[in-house]
Amino acid sequence: MAYSFSGRLLFMPLKNPPLSLYIHTPWCVRKCPYCDFNSHERGEIPEAAYLQALLTDLEQDLPLIGERTVETVFIGGGTPSLLSADFYQQLFHGIRQRLALHPNVEITLEANPGTLENGRFQGFREAGINRLSIGAQSFNNAHLQALGRIHNASAAINAAHQAREAGFDNFNLDIMHALPGQTHAQALDDLQQAIALQPTHLSWYELTIEPNTVFYRSPPVQPDSDTMADTEQAGFALLAEHGYLRYEISAFAQPGRPCRHNLNYWQFGDYLGIGAGAHGKITAAAQGDVHRYQKTRKPEDYLADAAHARRQHQPIAREDRLFEALLNGLRLTHGLCWQTLEDATGEPVAQWRHQLTPFEQQGLLTLTDQRLACTDNGLRHLNGLLEKLAAVLL
Repeated sequence: MAYSFSGRLLFMPLKNPPLSLYIHTPWCVRKCPYCDFNSHERGEIPEAAYLQALLTDLEQDLPLIGERTVETVFIGGGTPSLLSADFYQQLFHGIRQRLALHPNVEITLEANPGTLENGRFQGFREAGINRLSIGAQSFNNAHLQALGRIHNASAAINAAHQAREAGFDNFNLDIMHALPGQTHAQALDDLQQAIALQPTHLSWYELTIEPNTVFYRSPPVQPDSDTMADTEQAGFALLAEHGYLRYEISAFAQPGRPCRHNLNYWQFGDYLGIGAGAHGKITAAAQGDVHRYQKTRKPEDYLADAAHARRQHQPIAREDRLFEALLNGLRLTHGLCWQTLEDATGEPVAQWRHQLTPFEQQGLLTLTDQRLACTDNGLRHLNGLLEKLAAVLL
């Protein structure tokens, strides 16, 4: 075994976790300087060709899931709101013909405020989309310009109003802090304005500089670490004061309104991934296997041969599953159930739980009979904690 402690002889049978579907749309009007996603600037989008490619791609993946039901769908990008409501109407008609969606399925679409003419949200709603994630990022025009966004503050505010008017009673606003030139007061003002729009969910996260981005090659000047920490703590208090419960490192929701799709990711659930560059993770419980795969990244290559888009279809080694589950699950404020970990990884808790005791003694983890979770201090130092866990568990 790859684990550092002895006695690892028993394995539990795997159980298939909940199943989601991720759909990637790779095009955008202009790539933002902080973006490291698979997104490509393009004028006219080949909607008809991409629609057929997605359905062909999906058909190749169906044997991986048998008769399982999809519980959540997430359409990400790129900028999914660039595509028409008619595209999504036809797409979901085709999806429902090919696989079972749960009667209470959550279907989220990412929307850029700079791509929304009047009536567009209404069309998305009629196509079956029931949740939006609106990439506002800031309500300060200077900061939006520095981020390379194509919308202004007014467009971001209007997008939230349009969502509600179109019948979306469940939507997220993405807001960033630690922006170039941003003060503590300006960051909290952005958050106040977002709260005033009464979304059911807020993703509030620090701008991080990722490799292979414009900002990585020419780093902007961000607030110092003390200012970032002060802003974060003040923001947490502000969100809690207005009824937004922190359930993940950077995710806050009104009671009963977390993003179910992302929860499935964080709880080591399964997901099909279709579209250029999409990733998937599928459990085959009967065979005792868990696999990851990625689809062809370049849109032109994907369109040319969607029937063979699945690349890098690789098993997750048994000795890696536990750490991968913790890597995601410890982002959640309530952590993970021991039973969920056993079902998803096949690793009996009794064989490795004692390895976590030192982290409990250091005030980084909370261990109960039902679950494990990070303490507040553990969440603040999650990257360092995960490095220590890797040294113990891998």
